[in-house]
Amino acid sequence: MSDVGTGAVPLVELWRGGMLESQHLGHAVICDASGVIESWGNPAAVIYPRSSCKMIQALPLLESGAGKGLDSRRLALACASHQGSALHTEAVDSWLGEMGLSEQDLRCGAHEPTDIPERNRLICSGDAFCQLHNNCSGKHAGFLMLNKHLGGGSEYTEVDHPVQRAIKTAFEEVTGEDSPGYGIDGCSAPNFATSVTGLARAMARFASAQETDGRGRAMVKLREAMAAHPEMVAGETRACTELMRVMDGVAIKTGAEAVFVAILPSKGLGVALKIIDGGTRASEAAIVAILARLGVLDPAHPMALKRLGAPQANWRGKVWGELRHAEGFC
Repeated sequence: MSDVGTGAVPLVELWRGGMLESQHLGHAVICDASGVIESWGNPAAVIYPRSSCKMIQALPLLESGAGKGLDSRRLALACASHQGSALHTEAVDSWLGEMGLSEQDLRCGAHEPTDIPERNRLICSGDAFCQLHNNCSGKHAGFLMLNKHLGGGSEYTEVDHPVQRAIKTAFEEVTGEDSPGYGIDGCSAPNFATSVTGLARAMARFASAQETDGRGRAMVKLREAMAAHPEMVAGETRACTELMRVMDGVAIKTGAEAVFVAILPSKGLGVALKIIDGGTRASEAAIVAILARLGVLDPAHPMALKRLGAPQANWRGKVWGELRHAEGFC
């Protein structure tokens, strides 16, 4: 495995007035059950998957039996980087309440919601934002449910806590790699590093999973929950939600610093990509390019064009250029 910048290639470009203005470099890998079938850049580049791996972090919740009986909306929420809308905060609050817990038991920290209606409501009402608004509060509700099952202490985000040890074990098994280390994520949980190939391999395992054993059943439930409830995974205007709505059974998930993954059950394929400058516009454009290449997303659909290929216009409506995939990529 190698440093994230080593071997990166152009994936997405911004053109203005017929001239290349900006260029985003990165790595992308497509895997099937047997391994890498196509790649760009350096498949061995080591990355933090950030929130793109939440479905992996949710595996112990189901495999342990702690999440037995959870409905698909809550499973999707366990995999979410949500907007902090009323839809999300009420769902997390209800889940915590049923466990006999509250917002105070979360260890994700509080931040303003990115959902505009909820943000405006807080401003107008004078109410304070809280940990329920954290985009990772659904994942943390899942952590707390697993923690009750395991009987661990309250500080479940510590790397040596039983919850995080279970997650690391699952993470290394599905990526097929020993993690070289971890970083602390925005929500305070450890985020284990892997290669872009390792992350794509994990997504391929989710894509090809069958309900023949405990892990297979867990993977199928999580991928199906994400695809069935895209509004729980992200929120209105977000790429994950808007793109999943226009595909059939495909689960996708973004992560901070321009990581994106996709699970394609109909093709048994997993995708992972990383834009090394951390630019979200480029990771969204790159995942659209790959999904279109693989035939699961119509590149002419408005939700696809919103991220890649549509003419770029200024505030007066004058077209000035285009965001496109680089030559040699897709």
